Amino acid sequence: MVAGEPLWQRYGISEGRARRLIAAAARRRDPVYVAVQGARVLGFVWFQLDGTFAYSGYVRWIGTAAASRRKGIGSALMKFAEQRILRRGPNVFLLVSDFNRRAQRFYRARGYGRVGVLTDYVIPGVTELVYRKTVAPISILAKARFVPQRAAKGVRS
Repeated sequence: MVAGEPLWQRYGISEGRARRLIAAAARRRDPVYVAVQGARVLGFVWFQLDGTFAYSGYVRWIGTAAASRRKGIGSALMKFAEQRILRRGPNVFLLVSDFNRRAQRFYRARGYGRVGVLTDYVIPGVTELVYRKTVAPISILAKARFVPQRAAKGVRS
């Protein structure tokens, strides 16, 4: 599904490279979920629960089969990933190419806002836009989870 798409080809993602990246994700225990109908793959999402700044999840890849687009598959996959990420932290981050206007609209419609720009981050000549969806500042999460530890000898708390 990935190797045949011009967007992924622009990033040098061949079928073999995609397989190697997903296999590496599985070894790291990154969540990768696939939407299927019978034996047909409709789409997938790969995310990291603590992928950004230790408190926030990161959606690494999301894709839908061409025949499955505009049928809610991508929305369902994003909702699924967000639910899992937001159980661990109050933010979801992702990158989207500056030229990928369709994806930008998709993310904005789901409550994401552009919070940054990374020039030449993945490949030369392409700017990645940093998008974020948030439900609260991380300080609220940190206060809820913070358990003071005894200070090490010679260290004052």
